[in-house]
Amino acid sequence: MINRIKALFAGKTSDDGDEAGQHSHDELQLAAAALLVEAATLDGHYGEAEQAAIDNLLRRKFGLNDDEARNLHDLAVAEQSEANQLLGFTRVIKDRYNEAERIELIEMAWEVAYADGELHDYEANLLRRLGGLLYVSDRERGNARKRVLARIGPTGP
Repeated sequence: MINRIKALFAGKTSDDGDEAGQHSHDELQLAAAALLVEAATLDGHYGEAEQAAIDNLLRRKFGLNDDEARNLHDLAVAEQSEANQLLGFTRVIKDRYNEAERIELIEMAWEVAYADGELHDYEANLLRRLGGLLYVSDRERGNARKRVLARIGPTGP
């Protein structure tokens, strides 16, 4: 899996489809993971709570084992830190995820943003931008935030 993802971002083509609007399953997973890493690192602090939250979300969302989730997470960190590819990552998600899946990804990003017990202004701004780039309405984005807060308790504003 990791070799196929690395090949995608090294410019090699994929058997899963390389036409406009077509993205492989691996590319989709990497894009989602990179967006979660972006949400976690935006406040300048990337602690164990955020890292654990991302690993847990990747295992749950994509059915990965611990090693696969950690490898995907590590690759997402590397891709996210090399260049600001927010638009590229969101395009992959927008092209392949239906509305419910895009809302679920926003909810996952809220969960990562709150993993350290607080919501930084930069994180809130990123979630607003992600909502727009992924065509998730303000209402749905707000509802996703409320669901996360209901699950994790009153740690956020």
